[in-house]
Amino acid sequence: MSALTPPTDMPTPTTDKITQAAMETIYLCKFRVSMDGEWLCLRELDDISLTPDPEPTHEDPNYLMANERMNLMNMAKLSIKGLIESALNLGRTLDSDYAPLQQFFVVMEHCLKHGLKAKKTFLGQNKSFWGPLELVEKLVPEAAEITASVKDLPGLKTPVGRGRAWLRLALMQKKLSEYMKALINKKELLSEFYEPNALMMEEEGAIIAGLLVGLNVIDANFCMKGEDLDSQVGVIDFSMYLKDGNSSKGSEGDGQITAILDQKNYVEELNRHLNATVNNLQAKVDALEKSNTKLTEELAVANNRIITLQEEMERVKEESSYILESNRKGPKQDRTAEGQALSEARKHLKEETQLRLDVEKELEIQISMRQEMELAMKMLEKDVCEKQDALVSLRQQLDDLRALKHELAFKLQSSDLGVKQKTELNSRLEEKTNQMAATIKQLEQSEKDLVKQAKTLNSAANKLIPKHH
Repeated sequence: MSALTPPTDMPTPTTDKITQAAMETIYLCKFRVSMDGEWLCLRELDDISLTPDPEPTHEDPNYLMANERMNLMNMAKLSIKGLIESALNLGRTLDSDYAPLQQFFVVMEHCLKHGLKAKKTFLGQNKSFWGPLELVEKLVPEAAEITASVKDLPGLKTPVGRGRAWLRLALMQKKLSEYMKALINKKELLSEFYEPNALMMEEEGAIIAGLLVGLNVIDANFCMKGEDLDSQVGVIDFSMYLKDGNSSKGSEGDGQITAILDQKNYVEELNRHLNATVNNLQAKVDALEKSNTKLTEELAVANNRIITLQEEMERVKEESSYILESNRKGPKQDRTAEGQALSEARKHLKEETQLRLDVEKELEIQISMRQEMELAMKMLEKDVCEKQDALVSLRQQLDDLRALKHELAFKLQSSDLGVKQKTELNSRLEEKTNQMAATIKQLEQSEKDLVKQAKTLNSAANKLIPKHH
């Protein structure tokens, strides 16, 4: 695309960059994903206490890549485990509409995209995980059948769609773990496609490949002829895995509210990134419209130039025919001068013809550029619509989280009121207990007095008894 753009001061975005900006809707650098048993916890990096030892800053690319690898590995663990458990409980063959299976493919796609190098193509830079997957047939001969089937599918037009179809066919064949292990073991081949600190080049990739062995116990069946794998938006649904990380039996309400607030902050952050992406795409659309307008003007100028050259060529042809006719009829002494004029006219005609050919070539290039611009505009509009739909869905999730937060706050207030009532009842019981203790003491004192009186009476009775005798 850069080779066909007109000379201008404003850079024109390529189709693949636009597609990449629209597809990358997961932001894992801002949060750390940690495992809490069988659940997922999200914590902001700024809230995590660091050890006294010197560590890389959050802006360090190596630190961010390592954090992303850990996040993706944790997501893969949860996705694979949840898919296996739900599939065994379901007890039937899975299809493409099964939500845990869709999330598994989205997570695998993000794992394969992590750390991809940008390949320069005719249309610009391309980052697709289809290139590494094509290498599998060289390492495992059984994979050649899958690759051939993917290439023969009529509805696939992009490398991303072919990569998604390959993952589905490999899962149906129950060979996905074997293929991924064979690919990861060939680091020298993967280095052509991935950065050195990408997930597929590090230990996390081998761990994920080992976890994929468990998927051999499930049966899946896909009909990919009717699916639009090229334009699907790979967004991870964190609501399937999120759990509050600070819950306890004694403060269950506070822990749930904290978790809801963490999830709300994450969704708002994701919403902010999506808004920024939409604004960037809108700016790129405006730039493409300006470039398209300029190309239209240049095309009109080129058409006028071609018309002018055609008229001039017709005039030169008429002059040449007139000169030839004059040479036939005129005297011999004038033929030399007329011959020179004829050779000059032929030379001029040849130059004008070459100039016309150059203008026609330039016109063809401008037309092809305009067609590519229109195609990029259509793809961009489609991506913007999909992003807006995803944004509406996220806003709905945010509203649900806020409603849940209010409900939990109301429950917490109710529990606080009950605690106050119990405290007042305890204070009353303590007062009654104190009163009863005082009464008991008085009774004990009265008992002692009665005992003394009884003893006095007994002694008096004993004194009286001998007198009667």
